[in-house]
Amino acid sequence: MATGSGDALSRTFAALADPTRRRMLARLSAGQATVGELAEPFDMTFAAVSKHLRVLEAAGLVTRGRDAQFRPAQLDARPLAEASQWIADYARFWSDSLDSLDSYLNALQQLTPTEEPHDHHDKENHHD
Repeated sequence: MATGSGDALSRTFAALADPTRRRMLARLSAGQATVGELAEPFDMTFAAVSKHLRVLEAAGLVTRGRDAQFRPAQLDARPLAEASQWIADYARFWSDSLDSLDSYLNALQQLTPTEEPHDHHDKENHHD
């Protein structure tokens, strides 16, 4: 992996680390929104929302309109796809590891008797 993409991945995960930013991305997945529209569900100032948007923009997760008066934000999911691919690589590792563990446990089960010998119980039950 190139250093640049590693840095982009770090920015993506850092941006996703904040639950407010994740909620903003969820809202933007339904369509573009202004700062005011993004601020609505939160008890925060426009300045605080703008700061979150700048983090999302720096991570490449959000783009903003060019009109100075009306700069709606919109989701750019490409960095999410890169993060998802990175996670998927590890999911394959865990899946392969769990498959190996499952095979090992199945092999162990075949070697280990699952029932106790009957004569052991018979001796305990016949103490008359």
